[in-house]
Amino acid sequence: MLLDNWAHHSEKAAKNIHQTFSDVEWITIYLFIGLFIVVHGVEVGGLIHLLADKLVAATGGNMAHAVYAILWASVFLSAIVDNIPFVATMIPLIKSMAPAYGSANKIEPLWWRLSLGACLGGNGTLIGASANLTVAGIGDRNGVPFRFITYTLYALPMMVVSVAICHVYIWWRYF
Repeated sequence: MLLDNWAHHSEKAAKNIHQTFSDVEWITIYLFIGLFIVVHGVEVGGLIHLLADKLVAATGGNMAHAVYAILWASVFLSAIVDNIPFVATMIPLIKSMAPAYGSANKIEPLWWRLSLGACLGGNGTLIGASANLTVAGIGDRNGVPFRFITYTLYALPMMVVSVAICHVYIWWRYF
């Protein structure tokens, strides 16, 4: 955008650039930068592999128990931590669990649980999904404030019902 307008040097082009940059949700972008830095540090530090080993031990190597643990943990953790960095953290964790369950091909149910849990869990609170934060920021700028508690009181029960339906479906489909 800057390079495209560089040659024009007009006041109108400068105003357009300024307007465009003021419309960007900078707070959300910086939040994600910080979250991804933390996630990478946790992965490099070895905590992810340690957590994978603990999860396999806690579920006794039982795939069904691991599936439901990942589903419900993903739901509630995605509601309090943005689901994008949560999933970025969980991908290496699930990959680390593959040898305990035979191979990477045998952990397909774990991937589906992570996907469903993180997606639906992100709906539970205002900070659970980047889309929620973006809409809240835009709404606030336009005089429609989103309050965390009000949002959560409406969204959390709907999230629990949708995940309960997924729980039944998972049981029916894989077990």
